[in-house]
Amino acid sequence: MGAFSAAPLAGLPEIEAGEDLAALIAAAAGGELRDGDIVVIAHKVVSKAQGRLRRLAEIEPGAQARELAALHGKDPRHVQAILDEADELVRAEHGVLIVRTRHGFVCANAGVDESNAPEEGVVILLPLDPDGAARELRARLRELSGRTLAVVITDSFGRAWRHGQLDTAIGVLFSYSEVLHNSLLVRAAGLGGAHKASSLALALANAFALAALGFVAWAFA
Repeated sequence: MGAFSAAPLAGLPEIEAGEDLAALIAAAAGGELRDGDIVVIAHKVVSKAQGRLRRLAEIEPGAQARELAALHGKDPRHVQAILDEADELVRAEHGVLIVRTRHGFVCANAGVDESNAPEEGVVILLPLDPDGAARELRARLRELSGRTLAVVITDSFGRAWRHGQLDTAIGVLFSYSEVLHNSLLVRAAGLGGAHKASSLALALANAFALAALGFVAWAFA
């Protein structure tokens, strides 16, 4: 039977724009990374490192933002930041704007969030290209550690017709030849040997499960 474990990394500082996030992660791991490990990263540290922040004081809300803000009791500048990140407004109800982002995610408020912002009056946006960010982080981690890893970037999403939130994989990068067939993505499903031709759907489903596991490891750290 396959098994896996999860462990949070301690000691990471507040991330600022331009920081070498992979170097900070490698240092926090203290040489414990091994081939096939999966590094699960909350998107906010990726967004901070990319400088994906907006100051509400610098946002001029338009007519739609003002109308939605009045209807739902929100700051019109925050609403404008959400609309700027959205391809489509799917629904607006109970103070929440459900949108389809430019990435294709359907989520609350386009992932635009004030929590864990470096200061008051600043909102954090989703990374521009989460898969691209995962690719860059994986390459840099390999350069620093010599290990072949998988990287999953996560965000907390609500679930349709469900209470609460769960971390969801929004950026995933792994290599079939180097990681997938020997990684926790496969071992967690109890697969191997003749079953190495596992489907991408299975791998991505396990990526979502690992995103959730990463959230639990963080919450109880």
